[in-house]
Amino acid sequence: MEEKENLALIINWDEKGLVPCIVQDFETKEVLMLAYMNREALLKTLETGKAHYYSRSKRRIWLKGEESGHTQSVKEIYIDCDEDAILLLVEQKVGACHKGYYSCFYRSFDDGIKVVGKKVFDEEKVYSKNR
Repeated sequence: MEEKENLALIINWDEKGLVPCIVQDFETKEVLMLAYMNREALLKTLETGKAHYYSRSKRRIWLKGEESGHTQSVKEIYIDCDEDAILLLVEQKVGACHKGYYSCFYRSFDDGIKVVGKKVFDEEKVYSKNR
């Protein structure tokens, strides 16, 4: 646990105790999402090997996939040069986006917004029990 604590100590947390976390597919390096972590979320991630984040809207820690089952197994962790951003390389189960796409970055912009990502699940079926 000491090594895990050391990682948490070197992070330059913002004034709210958060750090942005970029999440990429371990195999393809596709960017899946951007989330935030606080110290507790980082430590839970290190402890369990499953990605945990801090929800700014719900003001609580959440396990990625706690509702959908679409978890992220952490394969590698990187810290940027300023120690104020984290990069997780993960094995994504099904899809990362709550709108049903593999990546949250499923749209591009070039003279308008265009869907370019792959839909991998029906979000209405996956999240219907909570809406």
